[in-house]
Amino acid sequence: HAEGFAKYYTFSHKGKEAVVLPLKGHIVEVDFPKKYSYWKGTDLQELTDAPILYNPSEPAIARLLHRLGEKSTSIILATDADREGESIGVEALRIVQEKNTSAPVERAYFSAMTPKELVKSFDELVKVDYALADSADSRREIDLIWGAVLTRYVSLAANRMGKDFISIGRVQTPVLALIVNREKERLAFAVKPYWEINADCQKDGVAFEASHKEGKFWEEAKAKSVFEKVKLAKTGKVVRVSSKKRILARPTPFDTTSFLRAATVLGMTAGQAMSIAESLYMSGYISYPRTDNMVYPPSLDVREHLQDIAAHSPYAPFVKDILSKPLNPSRGKKNTTDHPPIHPTKIPPLGIGDREWKVFDLIARRFLATFMDDAETLNTSVELDIAAEPFSTTGQIILKPGWKAVYPFSVLKEVILPPLKEGDIISVLKMHLAKKETVPPSRYSQSSLIKLMEEMGLGTKSTRHEIIQKLYSRKYISGLKNIEPNQIAFAVIDAFEKFCAIVTEPKMTADLEKEMDEVAAGKRKKDTVVFDSRKMLHAVLVQLLQNKIGIASALRKALAGNDSLV
Repeated sequence: HAEGFAKYYTFSHKGKEAVVLPLKGHIVEVDFPKKYSYWKGTDLQELTDAPILYNPSEPAIARLLHRLGEKSTSIILATDADREGESIGVEALRIVQEKNTSAPVERAYFSAMTPKELVKSFDELVKVDYALADSADSRREIDLIWGAVLTRYVSLAANRMGKDFISIGRVQTPVLALIVNREKERLAFAVKPYWEINADCQKDGVAFEASHKEGKFWEEAKAKSVFEKVKLAKTGKVVRVSSKKRILARPTPFDTTSFLRAATVLGMTAGQAMSIAESLYMSGYISYPRTDNMVYPPSLDVREHLQDIAAHSPYAPFVKDILSKPLNPSRGKKNTTDHPPIHPTKIPPLGIGDREWKVFDLIARRFLATFMDDAETLNTSVELDIAAEPFSTTGQIILKPGWKAVYPFSVLKEVILPPLKEGDIISVLKMHLAKKETVPPSRYSQSSLIKLMEEMGLGTKSTRHEIIQKLYSRKYISGLKNIEPNQIAFAVIDAFEKFCAIVTEPKMTADLEKEMDEVAAGKRKKDTVVFDSRKMLHAVLVQLLQNKIGIASALRKALAGNDSLV
């Protein structure tokens, strides 16, 4: 059935008429009253304390919730089972309760869109977690307040209005500061030359390379002196050989952060990977992709999921081998109760898109890898004497591919050495003296930036990729594998670090994240946390307003002649 853009479905459930009303994400938006919509005429201290309204953003759905909810005898929320999903469900519930306060309310909590999981969730209904919804709403309110106040302040100071406004946020600004400060390290890096001496060697027809044990020669004279000594050498002697086994532990199950980091190898942004994962989840091919868990819970039927993906022939031999032994999956450090780690639930059809298949294949192969044996290699170290100078070389052979056989995203390479033992004489074919230079610290990739954000408590598993994407969309940064900030990013961060550094530092943002976690745990109230954040913002504004002339001058000077950067 449809009423305008709103749709609903009716069917019989346990002998009663049931109605399903799909939602479109948030159906209520947070905003300030209209009197605060004029940027130039609004006092920012007053805006910091302004009331926040929850206005229906999908009026057709709201009307339908009123009409259908008015005569409902029971209500079940079945939105995504996380903070944002709980908030969306409670939004809809509150609209229904404007017309119907007597119907009992329950929650269907599921981690995969499979018939078995869905039926189980509706057979085992739980209570609505209002604290979880409040946690999500506290973030929405705090981000609205901070984003509006800081964005207006900076845009007005830089005289950038309308579509050219400068976006500043509670989380995105500390993240941008990390990127800018890494670029400053690169720009300040003093390149230093060094020299290396390498030898092309051979034994029994097998070629290999050896390097002088000094590694980097920082003095050119010393490097040339040693090279003069060894450049005409025709033979060398094996002084010492040692070998040891190396265990390469199988990977842990995917939580959201490790999945997004791994997905960058597919040539897509973290935001694109999450969007595709959400689509795969909605189609029933993978479990819910927003989770902090890295341990398969006992309630998860991993054997069934392994059997399900064996329908794809390349996976079948690995599944057969895994199921032939007792199941003993790897475990990560984080064992939470929100959702199981990300795992496949069934094989997508042949017509699925290429990018969708790549993401599914990554998740399926990671799932298989967590049940396989560790990989083992034999690593050999050889010390050589060439013209009385110490050289060395290393080799690696694969003893047991283990999980590496199913997970091509982490390649295990062999370096073959000839059989060598102490006292053997090897041939030296040619010596090389190479001049090189030190390189600055690398720019952050999306993978390394997400990891750093997690370590510093910036954002959440569900928002980190969105924060990075916002920096791209605001044209603060460019590049996927090597993230580079542009001139406006430098201008904004330099101005804040000079006049109000707290906005660029992770601590304040991380402290607020902890408070929002306490709301979810029922230890703090939403209104208290939002009030605390307003107090913090007032203190920040005092610094900003005191330094308005300096910040405006710094921003306008940096932006002069760089209109295309905003």
